Amino acid sequence: MAEHGLKRDVGRIGLLFAAIGSMIGSGWLFGAFNASAIAGPAAIFSWLIGGVMILFIGLSYAELGPMFPISGGVIRYPHIVWGSFGSYSLGFITWISTAAVPAIEVEGALQYATQYAPFTSPEQVGGETVYTLTPLGIGTAAVLLAVFVAINAVGVKLFAQVNNVLVWWKLGVIALVVAVFIATALLGLGGTGGFANYGTKQFAPGGFDGVMIAISTAGIVFSFLGFRQSIELAGESKDPKRNVPWAVITATLVVAGIYALLQVAFTLAVPADALARADGWRSLSLENDFGPLAAIAGAAGLTWLAILLYADAIISPADTGLVYTTIASRVSYAFGRNGNAPRWLATTSARGVPWWSLVLVYGIGLVLLLPFPSWQQLVGFITSGTVISFAAGPLAVTALRRTEPDRERPFRLPGGHAIPLLGFFSANLIVYFTGWATNSKLFITILIGYAVLVVLELVGRRSGTKPPLELASGWWVLPWLGALALVAWLLDPETHPTLFLLGFPIIAVISIAVYALAVSRRLPRERMDEYIADAEREAQDEPEAVSV
Repeated sequence: MAEHGLKRDVGRIGLLFAAIGSMIGSGWLFGAFNASAIAGPAAIFSWLIGGVMILFIGLSYAELGPMFPISGGVIRYPHIVWGSFGSYSLGFITWISTAAVPAIEVEGALQYATQYAPFTSPEQVGGETVYTLTPLGIGTAAVLLAVFVAINAVGVKLFAQVNNVLVWWKLGVIALVVAVFIATALLGLGGTGGFANYGTKQFAPGGFDGVMIAISTAGIVFSFLGFRQSIELAGESKDPKRNVPWAVITATLVVAGIYALLQVAFTLAVPADALARADGWRSLSLENDFGPLAAIAGAAGLTWLAILLYADAIISPADTGLVYTTIASRVSYAFGRNGNAPRWLATTSARGVPWWSLVLVYGIGLVLLLPFPSWQQLVGFITSGTVISFAAGPLAVTALRRTEPDRERPFRLPGGHAIPLLGFFSANLIVYFTGWATNSKLFITILIGYAVLVVLELVGRRSGTKPPLELASGWWVLPWLGALALVAWLLDPETHPTLFLLGFPIIAVISIAVYALAVSRRLPRERMDEYIADAEREAQDEPEAVSV
């Protein structure tokens, strides 16, 4: 089969909008409600702190992306620095987490669409109401996932054009919701239950713990994870050295501001009777709360806005699902390029599309609908898995500075170790905040990934197609993941709430120790230079772009 390269058809705005488009998906439809139920009005701090933590992580990729503008960079960078075992360990987590996002976006859309048909049904899970897919919902989800694949199969240029239009729509709807909710509350036409009492118990019913736990479990970090799209599409962007850092930083700051305003607007718009129970915010409930923003609009008599929100509940998650279908296929593509998975995953069509990877992503999405049939059940899993994979970025930045100090860096982080170390610490904290109930499933998935690696090694060794495992450079991943799992289990915020603060210094010690270990275990310079040369050849071999 003839080889075709990926196309450089994504321009500066296309790169930025790919990030913003995936950040503003189902998270904005549920995040403010879920965060309020955990942290009350103090959830505004959850959004701001979460945004800063993600920015610390993203800044490292703003340095890496322009150095190596290749598709699937989030798992290609670990391969350059630590070789096959390190990149597989992090890449498998990245792949599963990314492939899960189209599924959760479809679940979010269908939860709102339950207003019109029985796509979901309410169930009690862990003391809270979650909306799980019905057989009709699962069938509809399968069709929507197939539509994402079909659009991507045409090529990245069509994807970027469709996404640009949808992002403008999403930004317009959010701006309208924020303005109308605030105006309605200030004019005394509805809401104001949220700030009826400024006492500490009412403002922060979950205390400091609630503010921090909401960052992982309410969909806050999940809503910021889309900054990665600027990195993953670097190999398909024109002038990535200029566009990538700008897109990463701009997208994160813009979306953080949008979500903070949305949280304030939501708090102002909550009607007093929704907080009438004795424990107030902790038992927040709204009529038809499968669509909380639309429920508030309806309670305030804003029927037209509720209708608009129900329409956007299809468009916003669908756009994010479309973006992540693109990205997940690029992660599979990078897996194949690394040699950590069958090489046919890196096969591209005449349109520059890794079509076998698209088919695989569709299959993974269908499978993940079964153990996680609701938005609430899947969001924590994706959050923990994705930030674990992101944690390699800050480590790779420092390792490359040690080995390649004179290499051109179009964007260089200031402050030496400070920002990379804060980024790694932030990623580990986010995993800790998620809780053992979700993390246990994640670490089981990681163990399954290593079982798959054993099979790939046996098959690859027999056929002579498997590259060296390079365990000597990548083994540091094992004690790191083991330490995270142990802390998540022993200091689980749900079962041991009094020990929650103890996790901060313990995670700090783990972060510093693993940071030093990972940097010291980097590949020898000669081997790293081989991988860098391969990445540079890939970047240079891509054809010129048409800017979108």
